[in-house]
Parts: sequence; C-alpha cells; structure tokens
Amino acid sequence: MRGAHWLAWRQQRTLILVATLTLLACSAYVWFRRTEMLAFIDDHHITICKGWNGGCGTQATERLLRDNSDPIRALATLSMVFPALIGAFWGAPLIGRELENGTFRLALTQGVDPLRWFAARFGLAALCAVVSSTVLAALVAWWWSPIANMLDGPYWYDGYIFNATGPAAIACALFGLAAGTAAGLLTRRMLPAMGIALASVAVVRLALTFVRPDWLSPTARVTPGMVPKIPVGSAWSTGQFGYIKPSGAEEGIMNCPYSGAELKQCMAEHGYVARFHKVHPSSDFWPLQWIETAILLGLALALTVLTIRWLRARHV
Repeated sequence: MRGAHWLAWRQQRTLILVATLTLLACSAYVWFRRTEMLAFIDDHHITICKGWNGGCGTQATERLLRDNSDPIRALATLSMVFPALIGAFWGAPLIGRELENGTFRLALTQGVDPLRWFAARFGLAALCAVVSSTVLAALVAWWWSPIANMLDGPYWYDGYIFNATGPAAIACALFGLAAGTAAGLLTRRMLPAMGIALASVAVVRLALTFVRPDWLSPTARVTPGMVPKIPVGSAWSTGQFGYIKPSGAEEGIMNCPYSGAELKQCMAEHGYVARFHKVHPSSDFWPLQWIETAILLGLALALTVLTIRWLRARHV
C-alpha cells in the first residue's frame, strides 16, 4: 500500500480501530444475550406467536419481552444514529479538517491530483461505513428475530427496527458520509460541517419516517356481515376501519358499537354488509426498505458527484 491509499489508511486507522472494537464488543454482547434468550424460551416452553392479539401472553412471555425488548431497542438506537455519527466524525473531517489546517497541500505536492486524493480517502471511508452499518443492522435483526412482531413488540414497522435493520440502514450510512464530506468541502471548516452532517441525517430520516405509510397502498381486510374481524397480527394498522354499504361505499366507525347484538342491529339499520380494516402487512417491510434504500443511495450519489465537481472546479 503506497501513495494516496497509504495516506488514507494512516489518517483513518484510529477511526477504523475504534469502529472495529465497538463492533466486536456489540457482537459479543448480542451473542451472549441472544443465547440466554433462546435458552429461556426453551426452558419455559414459550410459544412464539405473532401480533399483540396472538393469545400467548403468559408470565414467562412477558418476562421474556421485558428482559429483551429494551436492550434490543438500545442496540437499534446505536444502529439508527450510526449514519449521523459517520457523517459528523468521519465524513466532515475527511476533507474539512484538511482544508481547515492546510495539510492537504502536503499531499498534493507529492504528485497526487485532488480527485485521486479524494477517491482514496472517500473510498476507504465508504467501505468502512458499509461494513460497520451492515454488521450493526445484522446484529439488531439477529437478536430481534426470535421475538419479532410478538405481543407488545418491537414490531417491524417500529422506528427502532425499520430504521436500524435492512438495506436502508446501510444506505443511510453512505448518505451520512456523503453529506459530511460535502459539508466539509463546502464550509472548509470541520465543526460547521459536523453540524450540517448531523442535521442532514436527522432531517432526511424524519422526512422518510413521516411519508413511509404513503409509499404503498394499504391492504383492505374485509369481513362480511357479523363475521369476526381478522386479527391485526403483525400488520401495521393505518387506523382506517369501518363499515361497507352494498354499493361498496365505506363509512367510519362512529356509527355503530364494536360488537354484540347492538352492532348487529346497527349494521342492519344502516344497511351495512361488511366491515373493513386497512393495514400494511408485514410483507410490506421489504418493498418499503428498498424504496427508502433507493432514495438514500440516490442522495448519497448526488452529493458525491457534487463533491467531485466542486473539487474539479476549485482545485481544492
């Protein structure tokens, strides 16, 4: 390893070491806790049922979820904030610190052009971001999987799970890195670039979370007459449910009570022939993940292209 690649490794090796030790510690902790959790499930013969109305709520099950849900959420929180940390502490200094201190001139006097200098540094950082975020996302999913979508959660649509697992978490890490790098080049100062990176990841994540239910049309679960409604199970309820007229028109729930003879009488009086409930089934997890992955990768690519164009235009 020589030239720009050696310099990139030398300047980023401390961050790489910290990330490696952190991932090793998380892996050891998750392995221990998951092994302990599976042993508890076997020892108490716990039935794994999906959904808050799954009908397997025993004292042992409640203890299982109580002992593991919060630690899983804690690890998921680390996975969720990881893109912001990557952007602030890896992306922002990548160029911003070099420009602020003027040390980039030393590298460029060694016969390395700005684009090659950038490619070596950014490429190594991107590789580390992908590997680290993949490991974190996999650890969260692996630990969560035995109790996934069970009773009081966590569920696949919870922010702790959706934002911390799957390809979207990895794409968000690349976006954070690209945002921090672009901010460092634009501001030529490390601290402002760190703030911009943190804000960029937070704003994009909040925006995607807000519009997530609108990416896919919900599935309408229709039950005729007085037939009991299909249990919600592990689906993500939209909160849209009510009654259906013979014409197919939908009306809200305020007109009739929920069950019993009063419901039957009310449905007859209003001419309702069925009930409906709109949900996002758990199978929507992957389509939603790939939609957000494409958006985040698109943003990361756009910022990287802009960074390259700025480097060419300004020659650093």
